[in-house]
Amino acid sequence: MKLPLKGIIPPMITPLKENGELDELGLKKLIEHLIVGGVHGIFLLGTNGEGPSLSYELRKELINKACKYIDNRVPVLVGITDTSFEGSIEIANYSKKMGVDAVVIAPPYYFPVSQEEIQEYFENLAKQLDLPFLIYNMPSCTKIHLSLETVIKIKEIGAIGIKDSSGDMAYLYSLIEAFKSDKKFSIIAGTELYLPETIRYGGHGAVAGGANFFPKLFVEFYNASLQNDLNEIARLRDIVVKVNETIYKVGKYASRITKGTKCALSVMGICNDYMAQPLRKFKMPERKRIKKYIEEFEDIN
Repeated sequence: MKLPLKGIIPPMITPLKENGELDELGLKKLIEHLIVGGVHGIFLLGTNGEGPSLSYELRKELINKACKYIDNRVPVLVGITDTSFEGSIEIANYSKKMGVDAVVIAPPYYFPVSQEEIQEYFENLAKQLDLPFLIYNMPSCTKIHLSLETVIKIKEIGAIGIKDSSGDMAYLYSLIEAFKSDKKFSIIAGTELYLPETIRYGGHGAVAGGANFFPKLFVEFYNASLQNDLNEIARLRDIVVKVNETIYKVGKYASRITKGTKCALSVMGICNDYMAQPLRKFKMPERKRIKKYIEEFEDIN
């Protein structure tokens, strides 16, 4: 894996069957859909991958089979975020055996923690990791917004980049400014619409959830940003805004983004849209809306 990590790296959903088992056929079809779409890497077991809701056995099965299907065609990243320190190490060690390129770590969720505790947590993790790791700033799920000082300290103990899903553009700019002299540390946006600004000011790409169903769209958005093609950026941004205003707005709760992503893939015939408990898939009225939206977008994919 070349550093810095760049491009469009979809946070791949985890295809499941109704009984909660891995949808292997759907997984294989989804991976081919992503790679044919031109993505630059694949991120397993993130938020859209429902990582925290899956058993360790299922997480390992996903890592194993995904790595086989990907077959070194693009870098593979695995989320090891867990409430259990030992659990994170267990998944990291298994990922290493399966040929994963890097792991992604957010602060443990549930208990409120301090910046100092998180710095020590990452320091202890780094001592036991045999893989490169990226920091994952996800305050909406972890109850802590990693300070710039904390990110700097975690970088000093070995982090190769950060995925920022705070939605705070000023914070994103501060990260870019702080690490602009380091040519191997990646700044990856978790907010799809921030991609052009991320690239323009010195960042490296996006973990774009919409790239699960429209990988080519987001790869083109990234390429236009690299080329600073303002007309093409404006055209593609309008489409990305429409994705945000349609597919991501079906349903009432924040989980609608993951549900909508899975449902979109289902109506496209790529994989099932069953969710890991406690979430549940969309019912028929929502599914019909997603199908209608996908049909409206058909000419772009």
